Amino acid sequence: MSSIDQDGFHHRFFDVSGVRLHAALHGPPKGDLVVLLHGFPEYWGAWKHQLRALADAGFYAVAPDLRGYNLSDRPAGVAAYSIEKLSGDVAALIRALGRDQAVVVGHDWGGGVAWDVAMRFPDVVKKLVVMNCPHPKRMADGLRNARQMRKSWYMFFFQIPWLPERLLATDDYRGLRRTFAKILPPAEVEGFIEAARNAGGLRGGVNYYRAMFRKIWSPSMKKEVIRPIQCPVRVLWGRPDAFLGDEIAEPPTDLVPHARTVWIDGGTHWVQNKAPERVNEELISFVRPNGGHN
Repeated sequence: MSSIDQDGFHHRFFDVSGVRLHAALHGPPKGDLVVLLHGFPEYWGAWKHQLRALADAGFYAVAPDLRGYNLSDRPAGVAAYSIEKLSGDVAALIRALGRDQAVVVGHDWGGGVAWDVAMRFPDVVKKLVVMNCPHPKRMADGLRNARQMRKSWYMFFFQIPWLPERLLATDDYRGLRRTFAKILPPAEVEGFIEAARNAGGLRGGVNYYRAMFRKIWSPSMKKEVIRPIQCPVRVLWGRPDAFLGDEIAEPPTDLVPHARTVWIDGGTHWVQNKAPERVNEELISFVRPNGGHN
């Protein structure tokens, strides 16, 4: 069952990997599939500019609310937000859309999921685009660096039970309103706040960080293999980024040999919202069938 909102986006729910995901869809259903994965603390609406541009270029663009967010299911417990489950959701969504492959695009935490999908399910990823999210090896290296650790202080704060999400929701998400007011028109800010309310707060999103830290300190982490990614990869990096240093932006060439990084000055961490025209130009050029040549 689907519906169409006032902006012309189609909305559907998909049963995947034991959860129900909501997604916004735009463009011709027979077009090449592009799946857009949002970050924290966002929802599908973070991709409105890209959904329209991709659809106009003939692509079938799909932006889900990731598990724990907005209208998608938010299972209880930190273990429900492990990276394996998040990337499994994406692979299952691509199959639920009747496709074997898709271009996968991710920003922030969605970028972390996108990296993992490309490593864990390489056959389903035709091309990969990551915005302001380092490759997992670069992120691990960064967290050993004092400069990046200072930028990532909130990740450690999020390990405290219940308090972070309680503070994020204080005074009707006043802090989030201030953050999004810097990057979005006033009318769009309310969409992000409403998404946080729909999810009953941001516990699901905060649990992504808790699950990540449990994985880092788990004995099983030693068995985790960071696999090479052989598909074409484009990194779009907005700067300055208040949360991530430029030194961890470029993926390691031995693990991601077909990657190119594009720097977008003035894009900031929220690059697809602050510099949508430039992002759309780079994105569409790359995802076209003859794009992606380094």
